[in-house]
Amino acid sequence: MTRQGGIGVFGGTFNPIHLGHLRAAEEVRERAGLDEIRLVPAAVPPHKDAGALAAARDRLRMVELAIAGVPGFRASACELERPGPSYSVDTLRAVRSEIGERRLVFILGFDAFQELHTWKDYAEIFAVSDVVVVTRPPYPDGLSLAQIPLAAREAFRYDPVSESFPHASGHVLTFQRITALDIAAAAIRAHVAARRSIRFLVPPAVEAYIIERGLYRQGDARR
Repeated sequence: MTRQGGIGVFGGTFNPIHLGHLRAAEEVRERAGLDEIRLVPAAVPPHKDAGALAAARDRLRMVELAIAGVPGFRASACELERPGPSYSVDTLRAVRSEIGERRLVFILGFDAFQELHTWKDYAEIFAVSDVVVVTRPPYPDGLSLAQIPLAAREAFRYDPVSESFPHASGHVLTFQRITALDIAAAAIRAHVAARRSIRFLVPPAVEAYIIERGLYRQGDARR
């Protein structure tokens, strides 16, 4: 990326937040030169089984604990404060309204990007913000126009110099390979349910919170 500064928005269930999430956010923040990354737990994720989620307030608190004292990182409760399903486009609209013309960057994983065509008003995301798609090994070769959802595809062109996809709005879609940390929230929950250690998979404060709150134990209705 050539542009610097601005606000990054990194959403997810964060069920729980782990070192893979944090490292991905840090690498995007550094490469994009962002002033701040906001980590936004989804209150009611429309594509997830709510029965497998810890309470939204618990997930927000784990994010707060994970990034406490970390420069350039901020936990956002905006989706918890908004009623109904947590749609990324609504969050981006709200942040855009707040920050005006400052640069806005939406960060999502490659797997989520492949399902973007199922999201609410997904074509508008590109008109509201830059988009960075992150992925870990095994890396795909990169992004292609064919991978951009059909309703948004015609608004893009490929720039071989920057290896990015400028949008008609002036925003840019880019692809970023991040450090391979084979950590998955589902595996962490399984470790907790089996009474196995999650040390060095999540920040120590998050591990302590999970234990204190009894999260992700087998048969716990709050999972």
